[in-house]
Amino acid sequence: MRSTESRVEDGLRRAQTESGAVSRPERERQEEMGNIFSAPHHANTNPPASRRSVGNVIEMTPAGSMTSAAPLRTSKEEEQHEYLGTGGSKKRRFFKSGGNNASAGMIPQEPEDSGKDKPAFTAVGQLRATLLNSWINVLLVMVPVGIAVHHAHIDPIAIFVINFIAIIPLAAMLSYATEEIALRTGETMGGLLNATFGNAVELIVSLLALFKHEIVIVQTSLIGSILSNLLLVLGMAFFLGGINRLEQNFNVTVAQTASSLLTLAVGSLIIPTAFHAWSNAGEAGIAPLSRGTSLILLFVYASYLFFQLKSHTEIYNKPSEKVEKRRGRVGTGDATVGIAQIGAGISATMGGDNAQRVPMAIPDENEEPQLTIWVALFTLAVSTALVALCAEAMVGSIDAITTRGHISETFVGLILIPIVGNAAEHATAITVAIKDKMDLSIGVAVGSSMQIALLVIPLIVVIGWIAGIDEMTLYFDGFQIAVLFVSVLLVNYLIQDGKSNWLEGVLLMILFLIISVAAWFYPAKSEPNAP
Repeated sequence: MRSTESRVEDGLRRAQTESGAVSRPERERQEEMGNIFSAPHHANTNPPASRRSVGNVIEMTPAGSMTSAAPLRTSKEEEQHEYLGTGGSKKRRFFKSGGNNASAGMIPQEPEDSGKDKPAFTAVGQLRATLLNSWINVLLVMVPVGIAVHHAHIDPIAIFVINFIAIIPLAAMLSYATEEIALRTGETMGGLLNATFGNAVELIVSLLALFKHEIVIVQTSLIGSILSNLLLVLGMAFFLGGINRLEQNFNVTVAQTASSLLTLAVGSLIIPTAFHAWSNAGEAGIAPLSRGTSLILLFVYASYLFFQLKSHTEIYNKPSEKVEKRRGRVGTGDATVGIAQIGAGISATMGGDNAQRVPMAIPDENEEPQLTIWVALFTLAVSTALVALCAEAMVGSIDAITTRGHISETFVGLILIPIVGNAAEHATAITVAIKDKMDLSIGVAVGSSMQIALLVIPLIVVIGWIAGIDEMTLYFDGFQIAVLFVSVLLVNYLIQDGKSNWLEGVLLMILFLIISVAAWFYPAKSEPNAP
């Protein structure tokens, strides 16, 4: 500052010497210029201390330019420079200058990955992550108990209840392993894997009941699985995911494609029922019609897999659109951060080149895998095997529940068994919906229902055909077809706009509750194909 003033005074002296005389107006102009370039009385001093508590403090340098000082930590520290990922690894954002001085644009960027911060997978750490990832895993103690009481042939009702409870933590562990795999394969493949392994319970239960010729249990459990996924699982995902958000978004093209295929599958069940009601052929034409339709449905499912994983992967690999959570009330920390943002905007306007500085955005949640891919696959396989053992024990005690407990087979198959069988999808869909990953949530709930309708049901019919069990056809009870049609109709209507909210979740859960009450009072009947 002083050197600039000296240069100005020297220039004025040279001008006076060359001209020989200075007019009065010229002298006044020179004095005015000298006052402009003179340093203020508080130059080279620091501003008085302030007790303001803000996230970012703007300070004056001796040159008079404004720069951003180091940010003070506030109660919202996790939303600024430092944040934690789900995997527990710490992330930081830094400002990097685009030039050699403070006037260059400042942009936030992630630190370069030197390879030192990558998570180190240890056997103890992965075992702890697998067993302690959820409080519900305390119920894992019921797994050996359920298998033991089954082989000890004690009270069948106790066997049913214990194994019913044991499947719940196993399904949660299966869900955790699937989500670990989805972190590496993407939401599309992750949803497909979860739907496939989640439906392993339904497939095992259906096969066990099929070879025992319990056709009512087979059909009601399969229809109930579709209803549970569409109404209970998807409803709770919409409700819990949208309770703190105005609405949630998902890929409407993917959702409508799945719902269209599901409508086709429902039509394939309505047609044999209508054929049986109005055709003169009666029972004679039901079996060949069902077997031919089942083969067509298997071809449709194979075409869908090719569409999803090969020809139109771009549609399914679009990232989910995130929606920020709503906040009930503005706290003190929020107000101070807002004041700091206003002050930063004013300083950018006054500071010239500082206007190029961009504010640091709140980082998105970055999940890190906690298991290696092989440990995740091993956990998935072990969980599925244990689920199969507990499901076998549970199915073997269904007769005691229906006879001694005075509960109809329709209620057991339509409501109870699907709740346990869909525990994996239930846990995954709700967890990812709370994290605002609605594409994965839709893929798990609707995709699982579609897989039951297009793969499991026709596959069971074909297996029954091969095994000589002619009673297993696509002719289902009229009550089951009616509630399935209404459920698919409601789901198609709710997902057509690509948005969801908590009220839509309530509507789906209410419909499931109404169907549950109706199934409780629905009289037990023999197989619909029985003469």
